[in-house]
Amino acid sequence: MPLGDDRTASLRAMAHPLRLQIMSLLTAAPLTAAEVARELGVTHANASYHLRNLLSGGLIVVAGEEKIRGGVAKRYRYDTHSEPPGPRPDEQRRADFATLAHELIRRSAQARFEADAGLYADGDFWIDPDVWLGIRDRISQAVDDLHDAAQPPRTPGTVRTSTTVAMFQHRPEVPE
Repeated sequence: MPLGDDRTASLRAMAHPLRLQIMSLLTAAPLTAAEVARELGVTHANASYHLRNLLSGGLIVVAGEEKIRGGVAKRYRYDTHSEPPGPRPDEQRRADFATLAHELIRRSAQARFEADAGLYADGDFWIDPDVWLGIRDRISQAVDDLHDAAQPPRTPGTVRTSTTVAMFQHRPEVPE
């Protein structure tokens, strides 16, 4: 498949909000389509369809196969340390941010807001470029730490949390 086709598949894979939920589930543990379907309350066919799209887009990998009731079920996993193939155009990144925003709205409807239970921050800052890169890298490492610490859904002794991060530089201003 040519690189352009890989990138197109990757861009299409992120086009549905359910796929973000699936990728989050697959961060903690490899799951089958049936397990994804049960966890998200969707049909097995729907889960399979979205898993195939994520797989063809290079956003998830097959982590193994197992025999179940005489058939073979694939276990899928989201590799948080890999990127989709090829560069992503600005329009796609903007679409990704819109998808993240919608997912944040969905998740916040399930939130428990207590004085010490969360963090909310927003800002549009002017920062020294080296300071920006250092802060961005630390936050990126913190997100990696969260992904690495993730447990399978409903693991005893865990709490369900939500984290959404979007950091970027603005385009340079054009003098008038």
